[in-house]
Amino acid sequence: MNKEKNFEIAKQYIPGGVNSPVRSFNSVGGTPFFTTKAKDCYLYDSEGKKYTDYVSSWGANIVGHANEYVIEKVSNALHNGFSFGTPTELEVEFARQICNLMPSIEKFRAVSSGTESVMSAIRLARGYTGKKYIIKFNGCYHGHSDCLLIKAGSGLQTFGNPSSAGIPEEAVRHTLVLEYNDVTGLEDAFKLYADEIACVVIEPFAGNMNLVRPQENFITKLRELCTSHKSVLIFDEVMTGFRVALGSAQSLLGITPDLTTLGKIIGGGMPLAGFGGKKEIMDCLAPIGGVYQAGTLSGNPLAVTAGLANLELIQKDGFYENINARNKQLTDGLVNIAKKANITFNADYVGGMFGFYFAENIPVSFEEVKDANLDLFKQFFHLMLDDGIFLSPSMYEAGFICASHSEEVINETLFKAEKAFAKLK
Repeated sequence: MNKEKNFEIAKQYIPGGVNSPVRSFNSVGGTPFFTTKAKDCYLYDSEGKKYTDYVSSWGANIVGHANEYVIEKVSNALHNGFSFGTPTELEVEFARQICNLMPSIEKFRAVSSGTESVMSAIRLARGYTGKKYIIKFNGCYHGHSDCLLIKAGSGLQTFGNPSSAGIPEEAVRHTLVLEYNDVTGLEDAFKLYADEIACVVIEPFAGNMNLVRPQENFITKLRELCTSHKSVLIFDEVMTGFRVALGSAQSLLGITPDLTTLGKIIGGGMPLAGFGGKKEIMDCLAPIGGVYQAGTLSGNPLAVTAGLANLELIQKDGFYENINARNKQLTDGLVNIAKKANITFNADYVGGMFGFYFAENIPVSFEEVKDANLDLFKQFFHLMLDDGIFLSPSMYEAGFICASHSEEVINETLFKAEKAFAKLK
C-alpha cells in the first residue's frame, strides 16, 4: 500500500497518524513513509523503496538494524518467557556491566523509557537534597514529564511557561530554564536560588536542537556550581550514552556527573532505559529509601538480553574508531560539497552523532540553531529522501550513523548530496 493511503488510514485510528509527533513530517512537509523492515543501515518501506538510514531509530541503533548476533540472543531468550515480575540474573549482569563501563555509576536501576529515567532521576535528586528547584536548558529535551515540558521565559524571575496543553502552571513553577552555554545566566541562577536548587539536568552534547557542543568553560562551571551548592548534576545521556564513545559523553568531557540517565542504545531498539550514579544518592530509592519508583516491565528479560548483546558488540576492538572515521567522512564531505556549490552550510560530529546546519557558523545555542535557513533544510531533506537517503525530518534533531555505514555507503550518500546541493535554491 502506498504511503498516502497508509497515512490516511493511520489518521483514522491514531492521533495525527503517528505514535510520536516527529514521525509525522510536520516540520518538513510531505507524507511519512511506512517502514516494513530494516537491515544494517537500510530501511525498506511499504512501497518497496530502500533508504539509507541516518535516523537510526533516533539514535537507538548503533550496531546495525536486525544484527544477526542480537537476533540470535533475543530469539533464544523468547523461549524462556517475556516478563516475570521477579528479579533475574540477566538484569543483575546488565547493571554490573553498566557500572563497569561508566565509573560515575555506582548503582543502576532499569526502567522502560528515556522519559521515565529522567523523571525518576529528578525525583531522586529532590528526595536526596530536600530541595525543590530544577534547572534545564533551552532547546534540551528530557522526555515529556510535566515539569520538563517548559519553554523559556523572559528572565529568571518570570520562569517559563508550559510548552504543552494539559500542564498546569503549578507543575513548572519550580523549573528554571537557562540558555545552553551561557555561563553568566548559570551563575546568576545559582546566586538567586543558591540553597534551593535540587538539580541541574543537561544533555552533555545537545541532540534535540540539532547537535550542539557544550563549551568547556560552561560545562566546567556547571560542575563547580553544582558541587559548591550541593545540587545534583544529572547528565541526560539517553541519546549520547554509548553513542559518542564507549564511556559516553562524560568520558569525552572529563566531567563526572552525580546521576546519569541512559536509554536508546542500552536497549538496542528494545524499550529499555535506566538511571544511576553515586551510591549514597541511589540508596535513597525504595525499597531501602524514601523515594518511590517502580515499573512492571523494568528490567524486562527480552530488552535486557538485547541490551547485553549490544554492549558486547560495541566493546569490540576498533568499533568506535570506525564510527568516528565514517562520521568524519560524512560531515567533511558535506561541508566540501556545499562549499563548491556556494551554499552557506556547516556540519559537526561527535562519535556516532552528527549535525548539519544551513548557517554561517556551527551553533552554540538553541537561538543560533533557529537562525539557520529552514527553507534550505526542507528542500535538502526532500531531495535526499527522493533519492533514497533518510535524514532526520526536523532541523532541530541530530543525525546518527551505525556500524553498517561503510565507506562505500558514505560515498554514495555524498554523491547524492552533491546532486541535491546543485538543485538548492
